[in-house]
Amino acid sequence: MSDPKNPFDAMMKQAQEMAKAFPAMDAFSPKGFEAMMGTMPKEMMDFWFGDTVNKGGLDARTRLLLTLAGLTMQGAQNDMALRQTVRHAREAGATKQHIVETISQMSVFAGLPAMTRALELAQSVLDEEKDTKKEDGA
Repeated sequence: MSDPKNPFDAMMKQAQEMAKAFPAMDAFSPKGFEAMMGTMPKEMMDFWFGDTVNKGGLDARTRLLLTLAGLTMQGAQNDMALRQTVRHAREAGATKQHIVETISQMSVFAGLPAMTRALELAQSVLDEEKDTKKEDGA
């Protein structure tokens, strides 16, 4: 229940009403937005996140697997970030086994529900890859 004396409640109520007034909000889809975001090429990831700038540091694949572990530890709550991380990890050279093992290892710390959710999201990306390869004739 909103408290009419609380200015924050009033501001949030007004923001919700404004969001409802935008016709485009009815058509907004997080999946559609995610589809517009590309996957960074491996060379770019190696430059920005790999050992090109940080000689002797972690490579992009390892950094992305660590990110995947962290997202799993948070309960796999951010679907889009987890799926994008899987896409980028694959581009950086991570295999399906690397991804599954990274997520599975987190079950000890994050629990089975978080691991299961992360595996479902990762599998959706891997399924997309299969579909794309079929369409490309590979």
